[in-house]
Amino acid sequence: MSTNDPNANKDLGAQGADDTVKGAVNKAAGKVQSTVGKVTGDKETEAKGKAREVGGTVQNKVGQAEQTIDNKLNPNP
Repeated sequence: MSTNDPNANKDLGAQGADDTVKGAVNKAAGKVQSTVGKVTGDKETEAKGKAREVGGTVQNKVGQAEQTIDNKLNPNP
């Protein structure tokens, strides 16, 4: 079965590490975007930034959970 998912061949720990980093980046970018929207009075940009920040937080937590599960399934000696 062919898939276009670039993460299809990653193990859970690597995927978790990737999601953790991407989530942190999205959270920070969302915070900046939200602040820019607030300073400029652009409510739409502010709302999009807050949404991106929340999404980044969720992605980060999912990544941490993936890493925890991988560590439980594949403990290092």
